Amino acid sequence: MLEASNNNELPAIPGKRYFTIGEVSELCGVKSHVLRYWEQEFNQLKPVKRRGNRRYYQRHDVILIRQIRHLLYEQGYTITGARQKLTGDDAAEDNNQSQQIIRQMRTELEGLLHLLKS
Repeated sequence: MLEASNNNELPAIPGKRYFTIGEVSELCGVKSHVLRYWEQEFNQLKPVKRRGNRRYYQRHDVILIRQIRHLLYEQGYTITGARQKLTGDDAAEDNNQSQQIIRQMRTELEGLLHLLKS
């Protein structure tokens, strides 16, 4: 779903287990109040909530948010249209998501290799 050119605009996702709402906001280029709104609109987006109702997003949540952002901001979908697109159990959609994850992992591995070489 995310094309390589769109993915280059966003920073690589660090190899952490949990991310705060502020970190996800920076990683996805979306304000935190928009993330809270999207939680209400997209059933798939359910961050872990801990003490004081603090949200902790996992890697798959960040990837999903990037997909939602791409559909809404770059493809021009409405919230309803993006919701329908994400819930469609299409083999092509699964393939696109897998390709995006592979691209992201490759970028991170290349970064690690660069660090190890230097």
